[in-house]
Amino acid sequence: MSDVADIQYMQQAINLAKLGRFTTSPNPNVGCVIVKNNQVIGQGYHQKAGQGHAEVNALKQAGDNANGATAYVTLEPCSHYGRTPPCADGLITAGISRVVVAMMDPNPLVAGRGIEKLQCAGIQVDSGVLEQQANALNPGFIKRMQTNLPFVTVKLGVSLDGRTALENGVSQWITASDARVDVQQFRAQHCAILTGSGTVLKDNPSLNLRWQELGSVRDVINESQLRQPIRVVIDSHNQVLPSHKMIGIESPIILIRRQRDLLTWPSHVEQLMIDGDGQFDLYQVLELLAQRGINAIWVEAGAKLCGALLSQQLVDRLVIYQAPKIIGDLGKGLFHLPTVENMEQVIDLSIDDLRMVGRDIRVMATPTYLSKTQIT
Repeated sequence: MSDVADIQYMQQAINLAKLGRFTTSPNPNVGCVIVKNNQVIGQGYHQKAGQGHAEVNALKQAGDNANGATAYVTLEPCSHYGRTPPCADGLITAGISRVVVAMMDPNPLVAGRGIEKLQCAGIQVDSGVLEQQANALNPGFIKRMQTNLPFVTVKLGVSLDGRTALENGVSQWITASDARVDVQQFRAQHCAILTGSGTVLKDNPSLNLRWQELGSVRDVINESQLRQPIRVVIDSHNQVLPSHKMIGIESPIILIRRQRDLLTWPSHVEQLMIDGDGQFDLYQVLELLAQRGINAIWVEAGAKLCGALLSQQLVDRLVIYQAPKIIGDLGKGLFHLPTVENMEQVIDLSIDDLRMVGRDIRVMATPTYLSKTQIT
């Protein structure tokens, strides 16, 4: 089979994998296409943790015809028993003769063992086809497996002159409704939404997914499949109360605190205690969340928390919505950061995407951290 065909079928598998981006957490997005005699005989993607993996769903569709076929998989087939049996075993049992893998699984439980198992069974394995595109499917899963930290995206809404709120703190709404739908769609792709108690006190937000505001996501999943991200609040002084709006919405909430209070909380609210004094070690906070299987975190917070994450080099991506409005120099800024004295200390950004979302500009950028001493 030609390289052109390999690319074509792997692209099809990648497109399938994208269909799971709203439902698979904490598992990775994976797609699989099975081809025989230049015809697709089976295809599938991983839809939800605990349910069939992409290979299982594709093999089920292919049936007995899978014998002698080629399987295109966006992520190395698993070789271990988790909540489901190993996919490598399923491919072997089905009589697949060749497997084309986009990328190796960064999970230490797999990490080449799936490919090795296939090869030991006499199956030809080719890897690295559209590897970069496959990596882009699961930045959170990959980062957690490689660093034991989640992938952190900070979202901000600003005026054209870079202000997030008026001098009196009023910020609703700087951006227009199209941008807010876009934010809902990003929330839906993340395991958790992180904020600080200051934002809860000032804005009293819900920080949940609202089906009626999800736009085109409703074409991909139905309402029963909607997965609410875990809402995480850094609340060192126990300022969040059961009366706040977000508490009344029944989906998981983690309050990160120094001391447990004695108030009556709903069962979906957990108080996570971290010992120490003063400000939280944000690296430790992210590490604890990663240990709970949280791959990707969407941050909607004030300048203090966003600035702390950025200055500690914990931000992987920025998503900034810029509205065609002028607030003036007394408005609130994006980040509270230490004063820099020369341009070498400035955080550079790599612009990954720039587009209009309704009447607002959306900028997606990656911070470039030169060294750990860039900002001190």
